[in-house]
Amino acid sequence: MSNLADRPISPRGQRTKEALVLAGTNLLADGGWEAVTTRAVAALASSNAGLIHYHFGGLAGLRVAIAQYAGEIAIGPIIGVFLESDDFTSALASLRSAIAALASDDRRVKLATELVAGAGHDPALGESFRAQLVDARAALTAWVARQRPHWPTERVVGVAALLAALLDGLLLQRAVDESTPVNEVLMALGMWLELDAPPQASGTEPS
Repeated sequence: MSNLADRPISPRGQRTKEALVLAGTNLLADGGWEAVTTRAVAALASSNAGLIHYHFGGLAGLRVAIAQYAGEIAIGPIIGVFLESDDFTSALASLRSAIAALASDDRRVKLATELVAGAGHDPALGESFRAQLVDARAALTAWVARQRPHWPTERVVGVAALLAALLDGLLLQRAVDESTPVNEVLMALGMWLELDAPPQASGTEPS
């Protein structure tokens, strides 16, 4: 079978692909992975099952595409708060409202939990989710490096990984328990990151 990525696709074909992925994502949010069947996706997208095979190579390929899109919806926004901020201070300020908004969005929370569940029992979904996490950490690492150019590489990498894990965990905890102390966590995080400590001038010795 030819490589699907190499196939030419018309604007109409692209719209069909997007409609199938969107339909599958809606089914995933409503009923979990077991609800994402070839027949259900095709019906919801007003398409036919043959196009799922044509565009994705079958249901397995479609599920991976759905996982990638669901990750953009469920995980992308919280990482994006950092990437779209000018510094740590503004990022942490924006996180307070972003976490509350995302945690109260049942659809996004459901997608996030299904991504984790799918990664645990389907190797292809697991690889897709892993790749998304790797990309998110890489983006955060580059952002942290720009904010703290005086930090050694090991600290930049470690802080970025901790931030990614903390954000995902904090979001899920807040979704389950509204009393999760988000403000206190972010305050402690700000202190840990030494937001107000200016870079030490080159060539100077600490007092």
